[in-house]
Amino acid sequence: MFEFDVQWLLLALPLAFALGWIGSRIDLHQWTREQRAEPRAYYKGLSLLLSEQPDKAIDAFIEAVQNDPDTSELHFALGNLFRRRGEFERAIRVHEHLLQRGDLRAADRERARYALAQDFTKAGLFDRAEETFRALEGGTYSTEATLALLQLHERARDWRAAVSDAEKLERAGAGSFGARMAHHWCELALEADARADGADADAALARACESSTAGARPWVIAGQRHARNGRHAAAMAAWNELRQRHPAAFVLVANEYAASAKACAQAGEALAVLGVVHADQPSRDLLAAIDQLDPDPQSARDRHARLLSRQPTLGAAVTVLRDRAGDDIDRAVLGVVERAAGPQARYRCAACGFEAQRYFWQCPGCLGWDTFPPQRIDEF
Repeated sequence: MFEFDVQWLLLALPLAFALGWIGSRIDLHQWTREQRAEPRAYYKGLSLLLSEQPDKAIDAFIEAVQNDPDTSELHFALGNLFRRRGEFERAIRVHEHLLQRGDLRAADRERARYALAQDFTKAGLFDRAEETFRALEGGTYSTEATLALLQLHERARDWRAAVSDAEKLERAGAGSFGARMAHHWCELALEADARADGADADAALARACESSTAGARPWVIAGQRHARNGRHAAAMAAWNELRQRHPAAFVLVANEYAASAKACAQAGEALAVLGVVHADQPSRDLLAAIDQLDPDPQSARDRHARLLSRQPTLGAAVTVLRDRAGDDIDRAVLGVVERAAGPQARYRCAACGFEAQRYFWQCPGCLGWDTFPPQRIDEF
């Protein structure tokens, strides 16, 4: 029968302890190296990003993600970098990979879905962006998603959907969207007029006025609709209301106001109104409207000269030179000044600096509403 020797046990215990200690030290060193490697790559990426070296930063973040593919923050950093660089397909792949992970926390899943929707928007995949933003409604990013949907619907000219989005945002306490909704209803009024649906246009304009009492556009459109239908007295009444509410915007319809005044035999009253407005805010458009109602050449020359003295701009100089362009030399000088004045006779968006020959209610550059002052660049 085998007899157990206690001496072997006494020898084995220290040996097992030593082997366990060595193994734990090896694992600890390996874990420490891995933990040090990830922050080193991550901080290297941040340093390169702050040094405005985005290409090298992307390489560093890719290395960090390869070292630890389960770290969601690295994926977010990398995806956002790709989007900022315009590499939208790569950003989409990063955020879609995040969403496919089963161990992703609910908060990070929402964040990844929101980032993915932004990727789709930047890539021009608006249908997929809308679908993804809708999946965020009611969650942490609900307000941001609804605001993004509003912008998408405005871009797609889906004005009824835009109104619905703006109403949701107001109910959520995200701010006042009345002025924006007034523009949506104005766009719906124009669409109704285009299909000869006067009743719908009237209703949409009424909603525009209800949405924002401070908006100028409903009164501009109301007057234009009356004038097109031959109701010139009603057109003048709408534009007089515009003048009372928004004196600066009245210049946008000054020439139409003068034309309607002539059509309904109210030239004298209109001339007095235009004179008062022009005295407060001199403008070439107001002057052109006055010229319609008072075509006397000498009176016009005097008015143009006074404008040049009050507003010494190339545009005002063109107006004066047109009165005096009698011979070929005068006409040549006029042509030169007109070409020089052209870039200054534009409207400029106060938000992004986009310039245009005609007035826009929504800037084509930044898509902001009411960002164009009604004065041209050289009339400030």
